[in-house]
Amino acid sequence: MSPDDRALLSRLFDAAVHAADPETALRRHLPARPAGRTVVIGAGKGAAQLAAAFERLWDGPLEGVVVTRYGYGCPTERIRVLEAAHPVPDAAGIDAARALFDAVRDLGPDDLVVALVCGGGSSLLPSPPGPLGLDDEAALNRALLASGAPISVMNAIRKHVSGIKGGRLAAAAWPARVVSLVVSDVPGDDPAQVASGPTVPDPLSLADARTLVASWRIALPPGAAAWLQRPEAAAPDPRDHRFARNEVRVIASARLSLEAAAAAAEAAGLPAVILSDAIEGEARDVGRVHAAIAREVAARGRPFARPVAILSGGETTVTLRGAGGRGGRNSEFLLAFAIAAEGTDLAALAADTDGIDGSEPNAGAFADGTTAARLRAGGLDPVACLGGNDAWTAFDRLGDLFVTGPTGTNVNDFRAILVRQRLNT
Repeated sequence: MSPDDRALLSRLFDAAVHAADPETALRRHLPARPAGRTVVIGAGKGAAQLAAAFERLWDGPLEGVVVTRYGYGCPTERIRVLEAAHPVPDAAGIDAARALFDAVRDLGPDDLVVALVCGGGSSLLPSPPGPLGLDDEAALNRALLASGAPISVMNAIRKHVSGIKGGRLAAAAWPARVVSLVVSDVPGDDPAQVASGPTVPDPLSLADARTLVASWRIALPPGAAAWLQRPEAAAPDPRDHRFARNEVRVIASARLSLEAAAAAAEAAGLPAVILSDAIEGEARDVGRVHAAIAREVAARGRPFARPVAILSGGETTVTLRGAGGRGGRNSEFLLAFAIAAEGTDLAALAADTDGIDGSEPNAGAFADGTTAARLRAGGLDPVACLGGNDAWTAFDRLGDLFVTGPTGTNVNDFRAILVRQRLNT
């Protein structure tokens, strides 16, 4: 890949992340000051940055607590920042969930709760219900992540196996008014799906959750499976009177970030198209489809004229097939893309806007039409790496990992493909 293409792809990613900057996003959505107290709560990989931005913008007294992933904290003055494990929850997450409940206890109707919610909150707020413990919730997370089910399905199940998700935290804050300011990382931007909706109830019922488990053939651990058969597993109904005064606002999303990246491409003299901001499916399959579209554009100028930057967002999934492989959904997407794009002049970047692809320290990776050949020349079989879910090793060997560190926001995956020249077929 040329240095110019790598630099442009990086600029497009930066434009997408900047569009979801916490202070920029919050400024347009601040609620009115209440007559009583203002309590800030929150969860997600960008929660600390949201809390710091809210402190800078809020004209009045406030207090509160938010939880973020280990290493994602930042300095705050009045809002306490806790850290816990992601993507598999730990005991610190249980303590954080309790701290959020403590923060909203004994509030009155004149008080305001501001919930800063973004992606990652599902894992950061374990609250095992009934007889279940942390091991049960961790086992549930591992089973869901390995299932290949879309995030909407995983969250629909999670919120019925929890003491905090599915609106339960907002119900505990009643009679205070709750305003949820949500940075969406889910396809379709349904705020009830972000972080499994700790302050936003969902109409999907317990029966719906059971149906999803069966239809996706998810092998739930015994504790979670047994709990889902109990009537008390049902999450609160959105029509519950405790939610009547609450408000929900999506303040940043993949759509807005992709539009910002498209504008950045246009400013660089390259036309841009957005396929979708809500693409789901198996990462490797989505990668192959993106490669097929890009090859069609390069070879025949359809469905888009070349040159062009092809952009997309959403959240793919990875079904674990290998043992010991390393890599997240973006690197897996990109390795499948690279195999299908071998021999072309295509260049691509796929990365998570929060700066972390799965559990690895990279946001994603770069790939082009030479990636597969360079891997073989270096002693790695790209097809075998893909088969073993070991995309991180492949891109690390080439020096093509894309490392940003925590970005302070999370609006899902970002993918950009540059189609510069005609492909000879």
